[in-house]
Amino acid sequence: MVSERKPALVFADGSAKSAERAVPAEVAIAMSYRGSSHAVMMATPADLVDFAYGFSLTEGIVGSAVEILEVDVVPFDKGIDLQITLAGDRSDALAARRRSMAGPVGCGLCGLESIDAAMRSVLRVGDGFTLRPQDVNAAVEALFPQQPLFAETRAVHGTGFYRPGEGMLVVREDVGRHNALDKLVGALVRQGIEGATGAVVVTSRLSVEMIQKTATAGATVLIAISNPTALAIDTAEAAGITLIATARGDGFSVYTHAHRVKVRDNG
Repeated sequence: MVSERKPALVFADGSAKSAERAVPAEVAIAMSYRGSSHAVMMATPADLVDFAYGFSLTEGIVGSAVEILEVDVVPFDKGIDLQITLAGDRSDALAARRRSMAGPVGCGLCGLESIDAAMRSVLRVGDGFTLRPQDVNAAVEALFPQQPLFAETRAVHGTGFYRPGEGMLVVREDVGRHNALDKLVGALVRQGIEGATGAVVVTSRLSVEMIQKTATAGATVLIAISNPTALAIDTAEAAGITLIATARGDGFSVYTHAHRVKVRDNG
């Protein structure tokens, strides 16, 4: 169950009345490796296998999806344990990216034990593809109709993967923006979709870890409805990612690697 209906006292037009409102579910999700919890994230209980794959990849616990042998989704009274079986010994990687046992949905770096771990080197992406301004606007416009939980609750973030000429291929939602992006990354690798062939689209602001996660997916274009932080811009520049922000269907700003946005078609 990804949403619930809760009673509320609604004030409108100078009066109050009792009503029910749909709200998203928020559950403690444990990422467990080798029988012990590595992280506990507060997240929406949907697309959990995608979440396990994406989290493992974007946190550097595995280098590729083939290193994940199995994901068991084990529900408990107070949450869900994702028991992730890895190929080989990944003890060093687990230790390097160890998190605290509770990560609030609003923080992507909570519990990291050192500044070096938080500011890890970002992967540099390849050449990727080019797109037109109308593709950017179309990508944003295509995301919201494929967010059923947002339409119901107005309380979750969305991420999508858009390919010009084909539309929005994958969409994932979550109460946490980092979780939503992890779920998208996991979905892409599980479906065999190359990140360099399209654009990642997000409904949230862009902080540095959103750039790091996008680079892990190999995506060369990141489109956001809100604005980036200064560090996010610097990180996108270093990663070779085209960073497009304040894209709301009627215009946008390109902060880095603007050569991928073509105002006119060649020829």
